[in-house]
Amino acid sequence: MSDGGESPRSVQEAPAAAAPGEPMDLNTAIQVVMKKALAHDGLARGLHESARAIERGQAQLAILADDCNQPDYKKLIEALCAEQSVNLISVPEQQTLGQWAGLCKIDSEGEARKVVKCSCAVITDYGEETEGLAILQEYLKSR
Repeated sequence: MSDGGESPRSVQEAPAAAAPGEPMDLNTAIQVVMKKALAHDGLARGLHESARAIERGQAQLAILADDCNQPDYKKLIEALCAEQSVNLISVPEQQTLGQWAGLCKIDSEGEARKVVKCSCAVITDYGEETEGLAILQEYLKSR
């Protein structure tokens, strides 16, 4: 109902991404790409959804948490990615991956609350082209 003012939510989300003049690191790029994929309904979260997306050939990128305490879980995702030729990226913590995948509540200050851990997420649709996607694709080519 306001005619020209910005909502406080958009102002609070701005610090999550890199400042316009600064180069974006890999983790920030992954976070931006995952947020765009989530907005375009192109993100599978958890073992069941991820395995199904990889097996169907819909997966474009898989993200696996390093601190996953189930070795069979890691083996399954790694084997499916190798079989289907899907790129696999590791992130350090399940908590962080869960927050990036949208498995949390955002309070009035813009802080994540009640974050659910996530060991694996698969991107099936990147959404729109972003700087983060360009950085991520460049990283995948250099590996």
